[in-house]
Amino acid sequence: MESDLEISLTDSSNSARKYNNPGQFGGLLSPSADTLPWPDFLTGQQTKPVRVLLVDDDPFVRRVIAQELLGDLRIQLEGQAGTLREGRRLLMQHEFDVLMVDIRLGDGSGFELIEEAKRHRSAAEIIVISALEDEPQVLHAFELGASGYLVKNAWFQSYAQAVLQVVNGGAAITPRLARRLLVHLDHKRSNVNPVRPPDSKATLSAREREVLRLVATGYVTEEIALQLTISAQTVNAHVKNIYRKLHAHTRAQAVSFASHRGLL
Repeated sequence: MESDLEISLTDSSNSARKYNNPGQFGGLLSPSADTLPWPDFLTGQQTKPVRVLLVDDDPFVRRVIAQELLGDLRIQLEGQAGTLREGRRLLMQHEFDVLMVDIRLGDGSGFELIEEAKRHRSAAEIIVISALEDEPQVLHAFELGASGYLVKNAWFQSYAQAVLQVVNGGAAITPRLARRLLVHLDHKRSNVNPVRPPDSKATLSAREREVLRLVATGYVTEEIALQLTISAQTVNAHVKNIYRKLHAHTRAQAVSFASHRGLL
C-alpha cells in the first residue's frame, strides 16, 4: 500500500506518465507541458524541471495536488509527507526549489517547517496551502518568506501553475484572499493620521522666516549657515522649530504651509 507519509519520486517523466490519468481523480490534472507553449528562458523546462516538496496532513488534498504536479513535466515532485517530522526529513534528504506546506500539521506548525526550509535553502520558494484565511497568519507566512498562499477550496487554478509562477518571480495568492488583503491595507491607510494643517495662529520669528526663505530658494543647511553667519546646528534648530510650528515633516511641506499662510 502506498505510504501516506512520504512518496519519493525520482523519475519525473515515468511518474508523470504513470499517474497522468484524468479520470482517476475527476480530471483535476493540469495539461501536460507537451501541449503548452513555454519559452525556454523561463524556469521549469522538461530537461530541468522544478523540484517540489509537498507537506500536508490531509491525504486527499495531498493526493490531488500531487497528481496535478505529476501531470506537468516541467515539475518534479521529489517527495511528500503528512507530518512536521516527516517534512523535516524531506528537507534533509532532498534538494528542492519549492516547498508547498500546510500551516496546520498534526504534530506541529507549518511555520516551523518554513523557517527550517529557509535556513536549509534560502533561495527556495514557499507556497502555503491552508484552509485558514486568517490575515495575521497570512502576513506571518509572507514575513517568513512565503511567496504564495493558496486557500483550500478557494484556489480554482492549477497548483502546477502556482509553482511555475513563484519560481519565475511571481506570487501565487488565492484571488479572494488577495482582495481581502487589499481591503486590509486600504483600511490601514485610511486610519493613518493625515498630515495636520498648519495652525492658523502660527507665527515665525524673523530669523525663522529668513531661514525658510533660503530653504525655499534651494539652499542647503551649510549654505544657509554661511548666508546668515550662524552655525549649521543653529540652522537645524530653526528648521526643527519651523516644523513644529507648521506641523510639517519635510522642508517642502514647511515652505508650502508657510506660503499658504502668508508667513514667507
